[in-house]
Amino acid sequence: MIQLTNITKSFGGQTLFRDLNLKLARNQKIGLIGRNGTGKSTLFKIILDEESHDLGEVSIPKNYRIGTLRQHLEFNKPTVYEECAQILPEDEQYNFYKIEKILFGLGFTAEDLEKDPLSFSGGYQIRINLAKLLATEPSMLLLDEPTNYLDILSLRWLKQFIRGFDGEVILITHDREFMDAVTTHTMGIQRKGLFMVQGGTKKYYDTLTLQDETYEKTKMNQDKKRKELEEFIARNKARASTAALAQSKVKILEKMDEMESLESESSLSFNFKYKETPAKVLFRAESLGFGYTKDNLLFKNLTFALENGKCLAIIGKNGKGKSTLLNYIAGELPKQEGELSFHPSTNMAHFGQTNIERLNTKHTIIDEISSVDQKIGFAEVRSICGTMMFSGESAEKKIEVLSGGERSRVMLGKIIGTPANILLLDEPTNHLDMQSIDSLCSAIESFQGSTIMVTHSEMLLRKLATALIIFHKGTAEYFEGTYDDFLEKIGWEEEEGTAKPKKTKPKLDKKERKRQRTAVIQEKAKEAAPYRKELAFFEKKIEELEAEEKKQNEALTQASNTGDNSAMMEHAKALGEAQKEIEVLFERMTVASEIMDEINTKYDAKLAEIG
Repeated sequence: MIQLTNITKSFGGQTLFRDLNLKLARNQKIGLIGRNGTGKSTLFKIILDEESHDLGEVSIPKNYRIGTLRQHLEFNKPTVYEECAQILPEDEQYNFYKIEKILFGLGFTAEDLEKDPLSFSGGYQIRINLAKLLATEPSMLLLDEPTNYLDILSLRWLKQFIRGFDGEVILITHDREFMDAVTTHTMGIQRKGLFMVQGGTKKYYDTLTLQDETYEKTKMNQDKKRKELEEFIARNKARASTAALAQSKVKILEKMDEMESLESESSLSFNFKYKETPAKVLFRAESLGFGYTKDNLLFKNLTFALENGKCLAIIGKNGKGKSTLLNYIAGELPKQEGELSFHPSTNMAHFGQTNIERLNTKHTIIDEISSVDQKIGFAEVRSICGTMMFSGESAEKKIEVLSGGERSRVMLGKIIGTPANILLLDEPTNHLDMQSIDSLCSAIESFQGSTIMVTHSEMLLRKLATALIIFHKGTAEYFEGTYDDFLEKIGWEEEEGTAKPKKTKPKLDKKERKRQRTAVIQEKAKEAAPYRKELAFFEKKIEELEAEEKKQNEALTQASNTGDNSAMMEHAKALGEAQKEIEVLFERMTVASEIMDEINTKYDAKLAEIG
């Protein structure tokens, strides 16, 4: 497994991270989180030896292969087969079976192998890249934002793939639900250091918050004690009768470690500006139809009404017309079939990829925010810039020097400055980090008007959508209900083609079937017994240590409140030891659990064959 020891990296005089340490365990799947710009992608490049580091060491065992899935898709061969085969070493160039086995496993047919890679959807192009990656037989995968621009079906497939991958994974993604579904640990670049917990993002942030609270209490008590000592020394060092005592206090003060203030990270937090409307229904769509050619309509006969306060999500595979429908509603495309009838008070604010491309690159951020409304005052523009994390001089940057994520925030800022009762949002989470996505979600939830959004985020769909427009079966269909209602009543399985016909098996005699099942169950129990014992032991020990952890936490808080530094150090040490032991036990428990899962899968398959 790879190991990072005291890795330090700086750019242009600014330290990205210092003294990073990481030692991967077998089959760990780690979600790497952190605000945009904290150095997540840089850390990947350092591991891949594509970027230098200032200090520290990267240790990679011999014959340990690291594979990475690039965000950008580039193909230079005319067929899928040739594209994948080029990755093989010279002595394996004619190993047709190896390439075919991987591609068939990823859902390609024999006919697909002779097609142009560019003829496939974005999701299948990702699979082609994965096939090339798997052909190198990697021990570990580094995945940097693999969810970007994938549709829901591709995301659901990728989720299953990562779960089943036999090896280690480090994953960067802004999609919290996706990350939590596939990872065993969450690790963050926090205050220029690495911090990791076993479990999902919620446990990570909860643990970090608790640690920060404990640190702040300890610092507050220490600062109080330091001030008292300094005042005592100042009062008594000049007096002959108390000079010796003052000197002893100086020694105590010198031995005290100075605790630095925690660095706070700016967060995007905002509300959309609601324009009052008496309308219960903001607009009606009657028999809408549109296509870029007359013979190929992307949607037709689409009828629905948008009530005030509703959140309508447009979902489906990539390239089917979701963004086109949103742009059609926004009035950015010529009218074709059907009618859109808006209430006179309706006012829309549109966030889309085309809008971001229309930002004037020669303008400053202030110029762009100001352009939405001539009535908007300079103070309000500055306030919006600050809300979008462009405070002070950073608001005077030109659009041309901004990253994709920063341009997205500028566009959100323009929408905040626009009084509206309908928000049109096309993939608004692209380029935003997790905290910004949480803020966006809260802002949409609290918005009094209606929202129409195109998104592939199942988290946003579950949290916000009250109705859907589904692109499937060659057209678009309105669905009244939540995303979970859709999954229950319609679902994606038919679209994915994953429903498999049941195989008919020769019937066994009832007595013989019972005998075979009993034998398999006994065999399974024998093989699983030692791991069951291990798991029981680990669970009991972890339970005891968690009780000890709670006890030491309470004692540490009490010592902090009373300013007992000696007790604080003692309890902090005991707390650290308990947490370290819990982490080790969790890792051992993970290994035992994975072996148990393999045993269960193996014997469940045997039992299924018997019937």
